[in-house]
Amino acid sequence: MAILAAVSMYAADVQVKVTYYSPEIVRIEKSAGAFHRTNSVSVIMEPQGTPAKPKVKVSVAKDGTVTFTDAKGRKLLTEGASSVEAITEGVDKGFWTVSQEFKLDSDEPIYGLGMLQNGKMNLRGENRRMIQSNTEDYTNFFQSIKGYGIFWDNYSPTTISDDGTIVKLASEVGDEIDYYFIYGGNADGVIAGIRQLTGEVPMLPLWTYGYHQSRERYKTGKELMDVVKGYRDAKVPLDGIIQDWQYWGNNYLWNAMEFLNEDFPNPKGWVEEVHNLGAHMSISIWQSFGPQTKPYRELKEKGLLFDFITWPQSGISHIWPPRRDYPSGVVCYDAYSAEARDIYWNNLKRLWDLDIDAWWMDSTDPDHTYREGDFDQMSAMGSLRSVRNIYPLMCVEGVYDHQRAESSDKRVFILTRSFFMGQQRTGANTWSGDTQSTWEDFRKQIPLCLNYTLTGAPQVNSDIGGFFPSGYNKPGQTQTCSTNPLFQELYVRWLQFGLFNPMMRSHGESSRREIWEFGKKGEPVYDAIEKAIRMRYKLLPYIYSTAWQVTSNHDSFMRALIMDFAADKKVWDIPDEFMFGRSLLVAPVTNALFTSTEERKWSEETVNWTKPAYTEVYLPAGADWYEWHSGKLLKGGQTVTAAAPIDRCPLYVKAGSIIPLGPDVQYAKEKPWNDLEIRIYGGANADFTFYDDEGDNYNYENGRYCTIDFKLRGRTLTIGRRNGSYSGMPAFRKFRLVYTDGKRTVTRNVEYSGTAVTINF
Repeated sequence: MAILAAVSMYAADVQVKVTYYSPEIVRIEKSAGAFHRTNSVSVIMEPQGTPAKPKVKVSVAKDGTVTFTDAKGRKLLTEGASSVEAITEGVDKGFWTVSQEFKLDSDEPIYGLGMLQNGKMNLRGENRRMIQSNTEDYTNFFQSIKGYGIFWDNYSPTTISDDGTIVKLASEVGDEIDYYFIYGGNADGVIAGIRQLTGEVPMLPLWTYGYHQSRERYKTGKELMDVVKGYRDAKVPLDGIIQDWQYWGNNYLWNAMEFLNEDFPNPKGWVEEVHNLGAHMSISIWQSFGPQTKPYRELKEKGLLFDFITWPQSGISHIWPPRRDYPSGVVCYDAYSAEARDIYWNNLKRLWDLDIDAWWMDSTDPDHTYREGDFDQMSAMGSLRSVRNIYPLMCVEGVYDHQRAESSDKRVFILTRSFFMGQQRTGANTWSGDTQSTWEDFRKQIPLCLNYTLTGAPQVNSDIGGFFPSGYNKPGQTQTCSTNPLFQELYVRWLQFGLFNPMMRSHGESSRREIWEFGKKGEPVYDAIEKAIRMRYKLLPYIYSTAWQVTSNHDSFMRALIMDFAADKKVWDIPDEFMFGRSLLVAPVTNALFTSTEERKWSEETVNWTKPAYTEVYLPAGADWYEWHSGKLLKGGQTVTAAAPIDRCPLYVKAGSIIPLGPDVQYAKEKPWNDLEIRIYGGANADFTFYDDEGDNYNYENGRYCTIDFKLRGRTLTIGRRNGSYSGMPAFRKFRLVYTDGKRTVTRNVEYSGTAVTINF
């Protein structure tokens, strides 16, 4: 057995090539012929040469089987059988079907893969064909509890199978077997490695971490403006308003990327009015075009349109079900073509010039009703079969790159429905598609978001309340489910989960989701919704400081419990709890506690929303925990019965935490962060870096930001010297320090001018 510590090649039935990209990252290639694959869409890192002290060592046996060990010689992973079989006919002739087996311990959990609607945290035992779709997306990556990850760099439909000891990845088309082994020692280390390999995460605008309101669509400009004004009049915070489809008119004008609908008569003034109210506008754009649009004609002339069935299938937009005798003619564009991506942006610029703030890139999977032969169509990068799963990355990165080239004054923010490895570098947040409004679907969103995060992509969310709530509407009516207590309870609990997502966004069809649709102030459901939204804004300094750690230090917002407490085997497969940042333990309520059934039906039952309600929460071993609402200190490693009234879900703070809380605002940038409450939870040492910048440009890339380090040692807090500055930075800040150790609470007020301060509690 040969030990390889450098770039090398080994001949067996197939040739094996080992390339070190860093001491922790190794590329394995296997080919039946020459190694001719030079470019990767996902991987942007260049090999750094032979490491003097590799942290992962590679052994290749005479039969070509590869084994990975750590620096101390402990075995991490061994391959099983490989297969490289020539494709001898059809459009993919000259390529190969490729597969690789990996021998895992029978009790070794794995995580990642992408967005799976299976309700599972540990993904052992999965057997499925991975291809992008509306509600499930894949990135060919998993990581193990043992601290390593595998990225299978292939873009065709890929099957994962697991018989309990062998995990096998098999792709329909490939140049060769091509995968990367990343050793991080733990989940954070693996995420750091995958981001070094495929791209770092840029800062998103501060406003995107506020609350976003949406519905299936606002049918007129006035309707949308009334919603923004309604939140301002109600004095409930709002930062994002989202305009969905059909602002372009009928389906023959699908995705025209301009306002052709007469119900939006003055789009420039309309967007300006939204901005004047302190809100920001996101707008729906698709990857398909109707035959009467300008981009369709440009793309068709150059042969840059696909010929497969996509949505919508009828050109008549106001009749349901669709009239198939009036086909829409809508088709998707060839996003694999650089020229097509240029055309896309040149048309999108009409909306950019209106000062739209963000792009809701729908159907990036894309919607595709499959017919025999569809995958034989050729794209600019090869057959559609060979590149099918990177369609979302090509679409999204095309918009990101063009906007970055256009201006540095506005950070790119993209909300998208699909993803592939590397998309974290594009300013995109992926949502989990058109989910059903059921408790079962709600429960699935938690492990889905956590496993997505464990692929290295930190920005994720779901439609709060689920997209399809129609069963809750009064029979024969729409827009009534918000008065149905069965839906109200589900919606409030989903909202409380969304409070702790990187994006807090309410959206769905056949129902209005604005707060006043659920009642009025002083009523329990309305008040619970308002409380969750206000809590989000109190946490903005904590969230935005976490965003800086995501960008600068490979951190994550939503942290599966295995990321911080891997030594506690009880957390290895917990699908309904997570850390939000490094300090907050969130336990969403995922069952109905107040209403009589989890059925999706119309109900007029009378509900006592004020009765006591409880749920069980496991507190991980390795830390002590403060109950957020009472301040009670609890030991880790135990299951507790937690109060779960309708207006909150159980929330705990890890002992040894520092959490900055922001002012009461109507939108994120309404007030500067010059008067903050800093909560300090004793019982262990704590470190926290407060971050602030201009909020919505790329000046931070040139050092225009400030950080302040808080350190707790015992009962002594040090507020470090301010580092850096930016335009408009407060010269002085007031910190109201609230220290607790579970026995007593001490408050101190500090006037901070940028020099170090030490406080003893």
